[in-house]
Amino acid sequence: MGSESVEEYLEAIHSFNEKGEPAKTSAIAEKLGVAPPSVTQMIKTLSEDGLIEYTPYKGAILTGKGMAYAQKVVRKHRLLERFLYDFLKLSKNKVHAEACKLEHSLSDEAAAALCEALRKPEKCPDDEKSIPPCIFNVDGCDQCALEREEGSPSLVTQLSNLRPGEEGVIAFIRGGKASCQRLLDMGLTRGTSIRVENAAPFQGPIEVSLRGSKLVIGRGLAAHVFVEVKDNQSLYKRVHPHGPHHGLEH
Repeated sequence: MGSESVEEYLEAIHSFNEKGEPAKTSAIAEKLGVAPPSVTQMIKTLSEDGLIEYTPYKGAILTGKGMAYAQKVVRKHRLLERFLYDFLKLSKNKVHAEACKLEHSLSDEAAAALCEALRKPEKCPDDEKSIPPCIFNVDGCDQCALEREEGSPSLVTQLSNLRPGEEGVIAFIRGGKASCQRLLDMGLTRGTSIRVENAAPFQGPIEVSLRGSKLVIGRGLAAHVFVEVKDNQSLYKRVHPHGPHHGLEH
């Protein structure tokens, strides 16, 4: 798959999932401006690669791995919107289209530097949607700069995004003191292997196993746990013949 085409599809599915709903094939086709058979083909490929869970007549839900990739491109898109609006003074109705043209070529390192220059914005300008969180285990921009020098960040997302059967390693915990202490008391420490056993889409508690035990964690609390997800294959190993155009709304 071509990387840009895959990112467009993951970004489109993310736009529905962040509202708490599966992404239906017809809705994806309309959003991306492509034919439904092309969407069906890509959905099959994304499912085979473990990036989504697809249920016929219901729609697609990003897996933890798929969400990690989607959050990368959505974060870049929304940071670019912020830059275009705050620094270049483009109008709100133009920043989306311009960000679409730039997001796929922006490196992880450049995105992190852009975040620092923008002073860690939390919302994009045109519709006030949240910017996905930084996946560096740092307390501030100075530490972030040092972390970037050591290489690209891992494939990380919140534990709340993992689907049943997915595994990973806890990279770090980020949140208030009480939440962090509660998670540490439950045994969720950095470097611990963790597997999701059961979780409903979008809401409700998550059942996980770690160190031979099973725990049930509230979804809000699980969102404070950042997990490096397993990715045993290259994401972009095939080229899709009908890549979408930049008609996507984020």
